[in-house]
Amino acid sequence: MTIRIILVGLMMGAAEVVPGVSGGTIAFVSGFYDRLVHAIQHFNPVRLYALRKLSIAQLWTQLDINFLLLLFGSMFVAILSLARGVGYLLESHPILLWSFFFGLVLASVYSVGRKLKPFNIEVVMATACGVMVGVIVTRIMPIEADITPLMLFLGGSIAVCAWILPGLSGSFILLILGLYQTVIGAVRDLDIQTLAYVAGGCVVGIVSFSKFLAALLDRFHTITLAVLVGFMMGSLGKIWPWQRTISYQIKENGKQVPVVQEPVMPEAYYRLAGTDPNLVGALVACLLGIAIILVLDRFAFLAESEPDWHEDKG
Repeated sequence: MTIRIILVGLMMGAAEVVPGVSGGTIAFVSGFYDRLVHAIQHFNPVRLYALRKLSIAQLWTQLDINFLLLLFGSMFVAILSLARGVGYLLESHPILLWSFFFGLVLASVYSVGRKLKPFNIEVVMATACGVMVGVIVTRIMPIEADITPLMLFLGGSIAVCAWILPGLSGSFILLILGLYQTVIGAVRDLDIQTLAYVAGGCVVGIVSFSKFLAALLDRFHTITLAVLVGFMMGSLGKIWPWQRTISYQIKENGKQVPVVQEPVMPEAYYRLAGTDPNLVGALVACLLGIAIILVLDRFAFLAESEPDWHEDKG
């Protein structure tokens, strides 16, 4: 189980480096999603005060510290290790990278969607709402704003809420807020001050939002899952491997960064871009992403068979 947690954390970290791909999706299909949300929501002043009489060992178990340390530690390692590599793939082999993540999300929709029981009109409507919100969010244009400590803090608090939602990427939210290049550069260069502002916002955002999300999962589990599946479905267009760029953003270094894109078929991409759509490579990468999710889904029962770790013990 320890190795499995580490592998899932590494995949979540890798996913969060890329705008448009959610680490929450990986947690979802791995069988760790509910455990993650409930573990995080314990870290609020009211809850911690209620647990003040427990011993260190009891508190450690109650807060599921081992799980959080393994998951977030491996995520952190993946982000630091892969920031450069993913940046290189985005520039040199974007079709292969997006195909891989498209396969991940597509298989995730199937994996989570088949757990929606009973499948009734309420589930259909909740899924449709999730799709609409996902499409709208992924079509929001990035804003232009001064990069200030307050902006970094607020950006971190908003992005981390997207991180925990399957189908919504924290990196994509940073891109919308105009902070992605700054944050990914800070990770690459180990700019501690910038990362501290973002991390502070992340802590506040995730503790606040996870409590709300945990309550939804406890009271309206199937409907909440349906909305999250809709989020993932709505995000598929954003990570389609072949995109037509409508407008660019010029950065300080003179580099053009795509701002508004729309998905096109491979043959249209070839006509527009004049480059090989690499159908064979894209298919292989997509199938690899699908295979990884199906393997995680196959062994998710290991996590589901564990005791109810978020139940009060003291």
